Amino acid sequence: MKKGLKWGLIIVGGLVVVIILALLLIPMFVDVGKYKPMLEKEVAKATGRPFSVGDDLSLSLFPWAGISFSDLRLGNPPGFSEKDFLTLKSFEVRVKLIPLLFKNIQVQRFVLIQPKVELVKNKDGRANWTQPAKPGEKEKEPPAETSGLELPFKTLTIGDFAVKDGTVIYTDHASGTSKRVSDLNLTLRDVSFERPMQLALSARLDQKPISLDGRVGPLGKPLGEGAIPLDLSLKAVDELNLEIRGRVMNPTKNPAVDVALNVAEFSPRKLVSALGQAFPVTTADPKALSRVGLVASIKADAASVAISGGKLDLDDSKMTFSLKASEFSKPDVAFDIKLDQINLDRYLPPEAEKKPGEEKPAPEPAPAKKPMDYEPLRRLVVDGQLKVGKLVAHHAKLEEIILKVTGKNGVFNLDPLSMALYQGTFAGKANLNVQGKTPKTGVNLGVSNVQVGPLLRDVMKKDFLEGVTNARINLTMVGDQPEQIKKTLNGEGELKFNDGAIKGFDLASMARNVKSAFGLEAGTAEKPRTDFAELIVPFTMTGGVFKTPLASVKSPLFRLEAAGKADLVQEVLDFRVEPKVVATIKGQGDEKEHSGIMVPVLITGNFASPKFRPDLKSVVTEQLDKKILESDKAKKLLEDEKMKPLEGPAKELLKGLFKNK
Repeated sequence: MKKGLKWGLIIVGGLVVVIILALLLIPMFVDVGKYKPMLEKEVAKATGRPFSVGDDLSLSLFPWAGISFSDLRLGNPPGFSEKDFLTLKSFEVRVKLIPLLFKNIQVQRFVLIQPKVELVKNKDGRANWTQPAKPGEKEKEPPAETSGLELPFKTLTIGDFAVKDGTVIYTDHASGTSKRVSDLNLTLRDVSFERPMQLALSARLDQKPISLDGRVGPLGKPLGEGAIPLDLSLKAVDELNLEIRGRVMNPTKNPAVDVALNVAEFSPRKLVSALGQAFPVTTADPKALSRVGLVASIKADAASVAISGGKLDLDDSKMTFSLKASEFSKPDVAFDIKLDQINLDRYLPPEAEKKPGEEKPAPEPAPAKKPMDYEPLRRLVVDGQLKVGKLVAHHAKLEEIILKVTGKNGVFNLDPLSMALYQGTFAGKANLNVQGKTPKTGVNLGVSNVQVGPLLRDVMKKDFLEGVTNARINLTMVGDQPEQIKKTLNGEGELKFNDGAIKGFDLASMARNVKSAFGLEAGTAEKPRTDFAELIVPFTMTGGVFKTPLASVKSPLFRLEAAGKADLVQEVLDFRVEPKVVATIKGQGDEKEHSGIMVPVLITGNFASPKFRPDLKSVVTEQLDKKILESDKAKKLLEDEKMKPLEGPAKELLKGLFKNK
């Protein structure tokens, strides 16, 4: 028994020695270069591209199975002017042989020297990295999904993995663009399933440096399942520095991420400039978008995403935020945003400067717009809040803004919507209903103690009204285009102004001095104005027509009442302003006592060029009644029985003399 075991071991040992000797001697006596033409032919046949490799092809089998060669070239398919798709100066790989028998891959060395890949897209859209199907060959169906990544080996370890001095070129002949990645170097160390892998990548994008360093793994077993730690740092063109720390879960099955993102403060303008590109937007402030920094924690999977601890620095603004979104087919979104301050005007396009005497060109007719699709909004569920400390928008200065938005099934509510502005406050709520084809909107607004003069000067660049403003406005409208909205404006409200002035015309003078107020005699250099202690404008809105039944202007010694309408659709005015009191008019720069005729004022014309004229007809009619027909002499004359039949016709005749033709 012992003798048989002894001879068995001798035979096995001998076979092992013979195999080892064979593995050592075969590469010494076998001319690998002899098979090079056959190799080139088979690769060219399989790829449909020219293929060649250098003459220094070598092979080793023990203790490391290895292959090395140089000057590899893989050409482009027909139809491309560029000669090569892939070139490689040299390649070497060494794999331990015996562990392969047990499905364990141990790579001692894997090195690519000067690989160069040229990616080309022709003018007809064909790309050289795609493999055209052979005539009669059907496209392969995508493989069925598997629960994990099944590998034909148990373990993988790589001692030295390197790509040195690589180049990738992308050329799009259709758009005339080209990008070049050069000096590409990639190093992986300690590659295995059980240990963290060290990664170092550096390159130059259009001669601008980029790098990626850090650790990935352990990858774990089975591969693609479980959590894979990440600790990576990306640097680009000496401007961008981004760090990602966290983990990727189940990348091949129910992928998810849980990472912390940190983008150190950088200048987007300098980054784009360093990449040799023009900045994609033109801002009113050329220094806007000069500083950006971001910190956030992100958890996401195929069904949801959550961002917490978000901090964004944008120029002089600082924002904290959180966001949750799920059920992306019918998004359910929640957010909470707090912003200390921002001047939005800095980020808008610059305002076009108008030269003196230059007329603003008439707007071209707007092209017909396709009806908006509100189906995405009908599916949206939202619950969010925005708070802003200070905001400048279209030159308006706002503070302490609070906005809360909720909505689902196509109905959205802004409640509350509040802010402080121009020494006063604004509070209100609004709703939007897009359940039908045409949106319906309602707003309820309240304004308290707002200084209207600075507001109008900032927003409209107009200086025609001053005073402390209080207002109540309730409006509804239908549509999403300006003309449609104006035609459907309905509602009511009241505007109230205290201790102010209407600038640009003097209603008091118009009411008492027709010649000077309406340009019938030389005026003064002083800019006309109508001072008031109180201006109240109650109104209704029907079909885009603003109507006020009785607006009133009050000053200590002067009263005016106005009634009429403004058609927002036709942009025309029709108001009558009537004086109610005659006295000294100190508020209008007049210390004298006045008595006699006060002339009502008619305001007509359009919004751009309103017209003011005295209502002389009504004055003459009124004075005719008071001074002539109602005088003592006229009454005494008409008391005569013989004159009674003539009383009515006489009055009508006299009044008719002053009617407008």
